[in-house]
Amino acid sequence: QVQLVESGGGLVQPGGSLRLSCRASGFTFWRSPMSWYRQAPGKEREWVAAITMDGGVKKYADSVKGRFTIARDNAKNTLYLQMNSLTSEDTAMYYCKASTPEYWGQGTQVTVSS
Repeated sequence: QVQLVESGGGLVQPGGSLRLSCRASGFTFWRSPMSWYRQAPGKEREWVAAITMDGGVKKYADSVKGRFTIARDNAKNTLYLQMNSLTSEDTAMYYCKASTPEYWGQGTQVTVSS
């Protein structure tokens, strides 16, 4: 069955960095555009970044542009999100999402706090 398993979240101080991973299985990963979303407590889920099947095109929400980098390794069926210069506003549950088929991971918590 389709599985997306996120990892790499945790507690980090403001200004710090984290790298999230999303390991995919059960579908043809290289054929699916992929995205990262996040949801902070009391807020709606918001789109963070997206990447095309071959990784050639990447797009970012304005709130993370210049600080976050989305990447994928199709040989490893894995999606990444490198997050730098983190602030408290980045505290949220982070989810990866496959487009083909449409499927969500279970999320990994990122908390930015001193």
